[in-house]
Amino acid sequence: MQRRINASCGQEAFFEGHVHALNVLGGVPTGRVRYDNLRAAVARVLGFSRQRAEAERWTAFRSHYGLEALYCQPGIGGAHEKGGVEGQIGWFRRNHLVPVPEVATLAELNAMIERWDEQDDTRRIRSRPRTIGEYFAAEQPLLEPLPDEPFETGRLFTLRVDRYSQISVRTNRYSVPVRLINRIVRVILHASELVVYDGREEAARNERLTAKGGTRLHLDHSWRRWSANPEPCPERPRSTRPARRAGPPRSTTPGGRRPARRTATVTAPAR
Repeated sequence: MQRRINASCGQEAFFEGHVHALNVLGGVPTGRVRYDNLRAAVARVLGFSRQRAEAERWTAFRSHYGLEALYCQPGIGGAHEKGGVEGQIGWFRRNHLVPVPEVATLAELNAMIERWDEQDDTRRIRSRPRTIGEYFAAEQPLLEPLPDEPFETGRLFTLRVDRYSQISVRTNRYSVPVRLINRIVRVILHASELVVYDGREEAARNERLTAKGGTRLHLDHSWRRWSANPEPCPERPRSTRPARRAGPPRSTTPGGRRPARRTATVTAPAR
């Protein structure tokens, strides 16, 4: 079993997990692959049968790799059709992800998971006579070869950069180099990152935001433009006026003098 952790749970992560697993396995399964009715693959469940209205990109992905999908029945009737997949995921989580590992990036965490998967090949599930690696060695020759051309798992957007050198992707904003202001760029949204292309050249790469209404800014995008064409700031000339002596505050009246304070005069009545 191949495992992968991404920043999001969208269709891009679903595709990237497939590509990673197929590359590690070295081929494509020839039989039917069981799937739950997740939204990344199934657009609509047609009654209580096994007929599904699939998502458009999932149909293209399956056709590219030659996968044959078998969808579980919805409800209690399909609860027993998933085999021990969920049980093995729970075993892996309890033995490797409790307590939660402290890592700096998702790439570091996925590297740890790959090492744990390799160590898992020597494990026996309950009382089975062979290890996980021995079972896979017997099934690996039955896999179909991988296609020559890779499948683009990311979602493509064509966007215009605003005057703040930012682009808006799915309610979130990301900064790009200021030289791209008011230009059309191609954006590919992956499961954990976002890549911006200016023509065929990669212009920016940002970590994907998972919450809504967020903003990810990189000062390096504007700093590179400033450092390429620095505009020196002229020194301010020093004043030659003598320093003002300490004293009472100056008057702000046009005459330059503070007006005299008027006082009320009280005249005593004559006796």
